[in-house]
Amino acid sequence: PRNAAAGSLRQKDPSVTASRPLRFLAHGWGEVSEMPSASQYGVMQAIAAWGIPVSPFLKQVDGSAGALAQYREIERLRADLPYDIDGVVYKVDRLDWQERLGFVAKAPRWAIAHKFPAEQAETTLEAIDIQVGRTGKLTPVGRLKPVTVGGVVVSNVTLHNRDEIARLGVRPGDRVKVQRAGDVIPQIVENLSRDAELPVYHFPDHCPECGSEAAAEEGEVDVRCTGGLICPAQRVERLKHFVSRAALDIEGLGEKTIQEFFDLGWLHSPADIFRLREHRAEILGRDGWQEKSVDNLLSAIETKRAPDAARLLFGLGIRHVGAVTARDLLKNFQTLIRLRDIATSEAGEAELTQIDGIGPVVAKALREFFHEPHNVQVWEDLLEQVSPPDYVVEVKASSVSGKTVVFTGALETMSRDEAKAQAEALGAKAAGSVSAKTDLVVAGPGAGSKLKKAQELGIEVIDEAAWAAIAAAAS
Repeated sequence: PRNAAAGSLRQKDPSVTASRPLRFLAHGWGEVSEMPSASQYGVMQAIAAWGIPVSPFLKQVDGSAGALAQYREIERLRADLPYDIDGVVYKVDRLDWQERLGFVAKAPRWAIAHKFPAEQAETTLEAIDIQVGRTGKLTPVGRLKPVTVGGVVVSNVTLHNRDEIARLGVRPGDRVKVQRAGDVIPQIVENLSRDAELPVYHFPDHCPECGSEAAAEEGEVDVRCTGGLICPAQRVERLKHFVSRAALDIEGLGEKTIQEFFDLGWLHSPADIFRLREHRAEILGRDGWQEKSVDNLLSAIETKRAPDAARLLFGLGIRHVGAVTARDLLKNFQTLIRLRDIATSEAGEAELTQIDGIGPVVAKALREFFHEPHNVQVWEDLLEQVSPPDYVVEVKASSVSGKTVVFTGALETMSRDEAKAQAEALGAKAAGSVSAKTDLVVAGPGAGSKLKKAQELGIEVIDEAAWAAIAAAAS
């Protein structure tokens, strides 16, 4: 139901959305000029009085006994409801208590979901297939004899990793019990024929896509293909990652297009994206491509020939190098060439780990990436097509220059990464924890232990609006 509702609302043609019989039951409210009541139940009653539908099972109860009694009553009626539900939510009724309890990240401390037990069914595990993801992770997928679970036909189920298969002791041919976790994700909960004489399943030690060795890193359960960019499964996923919004953000080059061009042999590495103009005439002859759409795509690609170095580094999909880590590395080394030279030098690991936020795991991942000949080939080929400028963070003079800032709680106008980047642009250092060296704490809704520690240490605390004023004054 959730996916059907979201898909209905996201239709490009509004007439399609209008044709979908969507209905809703209000369960809360947003911005309010004046509260009609001092309690959750009172506000919901007011909403109902305004003609907005609310759940007929909304009830005000006393204590856990009353809450559990209502839970059991709704569970009893669940099968006869004209819509699917997966549990109930208990909320503290007094709004002033809700405000005092606050939030943890985006989750309220004053409400909790109580799920119903997942519906289960029995079926046969017919096969175990291995899927290879962008990072080379080998994920086992169970192919089931189709069975209806909670109103949905289930034929595939994730088995997560090698250890989960061993824990369940499953093999093709086993009878298994299946449920949908959270009424959404299918999972095997029990092997019903563990004692049956069936061939033992051996998890592959080589990638099924490229034949490269597959192994788990020390301390990890996930088995990964070591083929990197030569692995076809990883190539497509890495290309999708390379053009994603947080990386190069190339408009018009979506997942379907990448797969299409990969199958045609036009795209095998990130550098090939910048050679697509050589295939303009061939693209124009394909179904769905008009002259304007082809030129728009090629134009969008051309605008990325001088990309942000940190985005480019993140887009390469080096293990453990996320968007924030990429920025931290480039802030220190300014160019990708210098980063590579440091990462491959004898003293590279020691120098990398001196950077705040960079540990031995990231240093090792960089060294291993640049020691693989095929990765170096992809790297050099790409840098022949693009020329990222030196990475320089423009620092503005501000009232927080030289200070250490910590963000905590839920930020409403920007992400945590954006807040840290803004702090750095204002000449401040964004730290992850509060200490005696912290100068300022920016606290949003739901701020917890960091806010408490800041208050104990007598550190200045401001809200997000005050931080925005500091940023505006510096611009």
